[in-house]
Amino acid sequence: MESISKKAVVAMSGGVDSSVTALILQQQGYEVIGLTGRMVNSPSADAVVNNAKRVADKLAIKHYSCDVTAKFNDKVVDYFINSYRSGKTPNPCIICNQFIKWGALFDYAVEELKADVFATGHYADIRCNDGIYKLYPAKDEHKDQLYFLYRLGQKQLAKTIFPLYHYDKSEVKQMAVDFDLPPKDAKESQDICFIQKPMTTKKFLSDRFGLERGDFIDILTGKKWGEHQGCYQYTIGQRKGIGIAAPYALYVIDIDAEKNIVYVGREEDNYRKNLKLTDINLTYKPVRQEFDALVKIRYNMEHKKAHVRIFEDFADIEFYEPVNSVTNGQSGVIYDIEDKHLIGGGFVVR
Repeated sequence: MESISKKAVVAMSGGVDSSVTALILQQQGYEVIGLTGRMVNSPSADAVVNNAKRVADKLAIKHYSCDVTAKFNDKVVDYFINSYRSGKTPNPCIICNQFIKWGALFDYAVEELKADVFATGHYADIRCNDGIYKLYPAKDEHKDQLYFLYRLGQKQLAKTIFPLYHYDKSEVKQMAVDFDLPPKDAKESQDICFIQKPMTTKKFLSDRFGLERGDFIDILTGKKWGEHQGCYQYTIGQRKGIGIAAPYALYVIDIDAEKNIVYVGREEDNYRKNLKLTDINLTYKPVRQEFDALVKIRYNMEHKKAHVRIFEDFADIEFYEPVNSVTNGQSGVIYDIEDKHLIGGGFVVR
């Protein structure tokens, strides 16, 4: 009797990573289907769908597009706008992963397309030990994407595969060239897919909120340094673009959205050791509720050792050494101190 190959649905963006993911799974004998989510109604969204379709045609696989514009606007765009409105700095890619890629697209792949596995081009490794799925760092240490995946749970991990985990980015690009995949020369995708150049985040928010005159106040002395046109234009830790003439460099230290005040100070005022993570999500239930771990409070920082105490829906984090730019609304992600596998995370509250 002829064996039936497993069905793998690949979330395809038309970029190099997802295209090579589809290629690898095809080479491994999977029945591969491409699935592309249309996030917004725009020419750039059309290009994403068309690019993914070109790759699917090249690989001779089926391709579906799924209109998720309403959910994307509700869960991602509104979250993005409301975060800035309340003085927080959002992580839209993390929310998109939770509600769109491993929400609407994952459900469509499993329920409608009857996928055995759901695959993306993320650089991460999923391992199952004693029935528990855990996320581990990929081979390419410069592509730590666990940070963006901390809101996934066992249901999603049990059906997900990441074929790129043991490749370097350079190897993936070379595979695209070797197999003449259409996006082989494609640039890296933008972090905020719904804000396309020449539009900037600042202009995007200004168009919605308008200009709102407020004060720059010294965090220590209460001195007024000057005025700004809206606190939503700034983020904690920011130095450039403040536009204040001072005898020393000024940094954004805190933001009071209700009063439209941006507090500034010196670099040393920007460090702290304690923070709280709210809306905590654990990839799996750890054995202990209190332990030492490695923590990141933004994607492009090194892991820092901290003491973690987990409660029902939040966690207290105390770093062993002060860290800079602790930013409300960003994600704090907890990693195992020994092998850096992902434990969970939440949203930063100072």
